[in-house]
Amino acid sequence: MTRTGPVGREAELRRLDEVLAGRGTDRPRVVDLTGAAGIGKSRLLTELCARARLRGMTVLRGRATEYERHIPFRLFTDAFADLDPGPDPARGPLHDPAVAPVVHGTAAGTEAAGGAGTHPHEGRDAHADRFAVHRATARLLTALATAPGDGGDGGDGPPRGGLLVALDDLHWADPASLELLDHLVRHPPHGPVTLVVARRDRQTAASPAAALARGADSGTVLRLDLGPLDERTCVEQLAPGVAPGHAGHLYRASGGNPLYFLALLQGHGAGPAVPAGGLTALLLDELTPLTATQRRTAEAVAVLGDQATAPLLALTAEIADAGLLDADLGVLSDRDLLRAGPAGSWSLRHPVLRTVIYEHTGHRRRSGMHRRAAAAPAGTGVSAAVRAHHVERALSGWDPRAAEALLQAASEASTTAPASCAHWLGVVLRILPDTPAHTARRRELLLWRARALSVCGELRASRDLLQDLLAQLDGADGGDGDDGDGDGGLRASAVTLCAAMERHLGRYGAAVALLRRELARRPAPRPADALALGLELGSSAPHALSYEQVRADVVRTYGLALRLGNAPAAAGALTTAALGETYGGEPATAHRLADRAADRLDALTDAELADLCEPLARIAWTEFYLDRYPRAERHADRGLALVRRVGPLHLLPHLLLCKAVVHMNSCRLESALELCEEAEGIARGIGSDELLGLVLGNKAQVLIAALPPGDPLPLSVAEEAVELAGARSTWWTSLAWCVLSYAALYSGDHQRARSAMLRAGGGPRLAGLQPTLRPLFLEALVHAAVATGDRAEARSWADMATADAGRLGLPSQRAAALRGEGAVLAAEGEPGRAAERYARAAEESARAGATLWEAQSLLIGATLAGQAGDPLGAAQRWRRGRRLAESGGSRLLTGLADLFPPGPAPAPPLPHLTPREEQIAALVTEGLTTPAIAARLRLSPRTVDTHLSHIYRKTGVTSRAALAARTARADRPPTA
Repeated sequence: MTRTGPVGREAELRRLDEVLAGRGTDRPRVVDLTGAAGIGKSRLLTELCARARLRGMTVLRGRATEYERHIPFRLFTDAFADLDPGPDPARGPLHDPAVAPVVHGTAAGTEAAGGAGTHPHEGRDAHADRFAVHRATARLLTALATAPGDGGDGGDGPPRGGLLVALDDLHWADPASLELLDHLVRHPPHGPVTLVVARRDRQTAASPAAALARGADSGTVLRLDLGPLDERTCVEQLAPGVAPGHAGHLYRASGGNPLYFLALLQGHGAGPAVPAGGLTALLLDELTPLTATQRRTAEAVAVLGDQATAPLLALTAEIADAGLLDADLGVLSDRDLLRAGPAGSWSLRHPVLRTVIYEHTGHRRRSGMHRRAAAAPAGTGVSAAVRAHHVERALSGWDPRAAEALLQAASEASTTAPASCAHWLGVVLRILPDTPAHTARRRELLLWRARALSVCGELRASRDLLQDLLAQLDGADGGDGDDGDGDGGLRASAVTLCAAMERHLGRYGAAVALLRRELARRPAPRPADALALGLELGSSAPHALSYEQVRADVVRTYGLALRLGNAPAAAGALTTAALGETYGGEPATAHRLADRAADRLDALTDAELADLCEPLARIAWTEFYLDRYPRAERHADRGLALVRRVGPLHLLPHLLLCKAVVHMNSCRLESALELCEEAEGIARGIGSDELLGLVLGNKAQVLIAALPPGDPLPLSVAEEAVELAGARSTWWTSLAWCVLSYAALYSGDHQRARSAMLRAGGGPRLAGLQPTLRPLFLEALVHAAVATGDRAEARSWADMATADAGRLGLPSQRAAALRGEGAVLAAEGEPGRAAERYARAAEESARAGATLWEAQSLLIGATLAGQAGDPLGAAQRWRRGRRLAESGGSRLLTGLADLFPPGPAPAPPLPHLTPREEQIAALVTEGLTTPAIAARLRLSPRTVDTHLSHIYRKTGVTSRAALAARTARADRPPTA
């Protein structure tokens, strides 16, 4: 009693048809189809695919499987299985080596990884960029969506109608597929590509569920939840001819689940009883009429999953007679237990049926089938990953050959699917005998697995594993150390990696303590190990201590690198010193060190830097802080290109953010936001609140400038950054609070802006603010004080900024101090002098290349010049400032510019307001909040809000910002 289309899903199909027919960029690009097992997701997906084909779309359909969750990219490999590679196998994006792991199910970078026997502490922790796989796959989907049709004869035809990628049973997808999906949700392929996923909501991992939820919130994902069918639909459409009373009884037993209802109808349609075993018993009843070989064939299909081809079935089920196997497959197909798939494969009718058969196959028989599948000859198409899957399922104890197969799969997956690599290493460690003969190998594998976990974002798991390894090593030597040669440097590598994990988790004190303890061990670490430990100490210590306290350590590490002739390490130590001096507010020293570090880095080849990429991030940030924007971007670009190829991938957000802030300050906001979005996606997968807080803080800063005035998004992003930062007192925590201050300032909450900046600085002395940027941060305090009417405090902050800027000698910071002085002068009623300060600020900003701040200085200065009686100068500044803002994509500044256009023509006079309403309107223009106005006028906040509602009605405005602009532009000054 099978049906070809979904029943009772007309409303959902209408929504899906709208998605397929949609045009433009505002339609959902992803559909999230959720529901319980058997509710009809797959049938709806099948109907959607059929309708897409009728529209001329290319359709790719893949399904994740329950028992193959560690085979990398399995979900997408299945989707690409039906693609025609074309007449020329060397042409087109389908043959891009970067997509080989996805399209062909083969791992990239195996040779680079050194094979299964590589000692993990001798290699790098990521030799290929799995994010390059993501980008290449997105390009491939775009190419497939826009390629010309072939009219069925291989020739060029009209363009296809787009591409539909339908992914079923997402809840069972492997981690590599989920990472790729996350990328495609956040960065939809360019072109007419629609992605539809079907999943069981409660069984879906938190990460993909969160990514889809974020997309639903932003409107890029359409979520459809499938609930139970109603009784009338089931009885009338699925059970025609069955007595209504009996059909109703079966409906109530099924709970409206169509799969269960049909199974009840098929297995027990003649009688009223419902089996106690439920759906499982019904499905097992279908196996009762089968012969022994037919049942064994069905069990073999359950074991093999999508790999169930006739040759593998014959081997796995031990059916030597090909004719008998073909006959059995025919019978199972006629009974709708099996269905034919691509490339001669077979699959069971439904994943639930596969689960039932697999779980009810005897353990010994099932293990034997997995063992025979793992031993399949090379010509049967079983990849190392699939072979490892069967090896794992067949394991019953230590088996060197099985371990070798698992290690081979781990090595192949280490570059593109580190989660699978870590899983298979964990399997080997679980079965490896805990005997002295295997102790050394166990420790090597522990370190290798810790590296894999760190690469796939499991920083805490990596750290915990490393701590266990170090505890073993301490127990082995009694805590007294050894000569450093017995373990080949394994201990030092473990300590260095563990400290790096602690650092990226924001536990700088723990990282420093661990490193200092190792460096103080006796006998001392080997020089090469001491160098690695010293470099990590230089990276960790400045976050926990002032740079002055670790300067000697960095100098010592630099000297050791020179003695060992290690040029990359010497460059690394110099970049640490340059960044430390920069952050500490010593730009003259930092300039000299940055020049030396840059010269050393530029002289090194990419191959020489492959094991030590972090100096490129440090020099890029140093040059940004020193107003060397082109040099900062050049080094960030080199770092990005290198890290994308060789890792480590946790450096990508730092490099992306550095480039983003360069683009923000130089007013290239669209690209700045794209860079922040990419950094956010990676940071969310890394698992470090500290890193994600840094990313979101910088993203909020870009959003402030990119979005129109009054948009609430920057404030909410800044609030999330502060929440992630927690109560720590680090460089990045301070930055998050500074950005929250700016977001509050632009949202009109000046008291919060003030308190957030003081929190960032650790109190009124602001000792916690980064000295190199302190004038910029003090500018926010100046504006907050002016807005709340505290001119004395504003003057104090402005004087502090001027003094700091004079010591630093950096154009961008001199500009910030000048804007602060201008704000105070404007508040004191001297618009002419204030306009002069803003003109100088624009010049200093231009000298630094900070176009965003140049535009802001020009626009504010234009308003002040107009107030000072210089309409020509005001118009010139306004036009240039608005042109810079518009070309750079700053909707904040263009919005503010349009609120205060130049010219002598005043706005229409304000409607008649009462004296009290005029007072309140004037105070709104000064930037006061409702509580501040209530305190000034000795009214209740509710009374102030009531007056505001009357003012809005009379003036025709709907917001405080619009009222302020309207009042300021009126032809008569407000009477405050």
